[in-house]
Amino acid sequence: MPPSPRTRRSCAAVAALALSVLALAGCSGGGSSAGGHTASSAPLPAAASSAAPAAAAKDKITIDNFKFKPSKLSVKAGARITVTNKDTTAHTVTGTGSAKFNTGHIAPGKKKTFTAPKKAGSYPFHCSIHPFMKGTLTVN
Repeated sequence: MPPSPRTRRSCAAVAALALSVLALAGCSGGGSSAGGHTASSAPLPAAASSAAPAAAAKDKITIDNFKFKPSKLSVKAGARITVTNKDTTAHTVTGTGSAKFNTGHIAPGKKKTFTAPKKAGSYPFHCSIHPFMKGTLTVN
């Protein structure tokens, strides 16, 4: 005997829920290295704050379509830089090597601000969740 319409709807609902959970888990950064996603467990510096005053218009980074815009930004030493995430998944702006800045996770549609290093130089950065996303901060 074929399954009843109610049974078919229940099975379809369970299948849809399972697919949704799998899709969310793929980009959650929940510690899995599946799909190239990794989570950072490093503590965040106090400079990573979403309640900071607005930065100058030029001291901004926008994350959109898994890219930093601009990917190369020049700022004054100690400048406050506001990062806006326009993607549908969380991202970070994390200094590489000697650069000690890290926004922590920025949720979709949210902003965070960090302080540029006080020493002049070139500071590469990346997204710790999506390491293929890279940029350079030049401090004058």
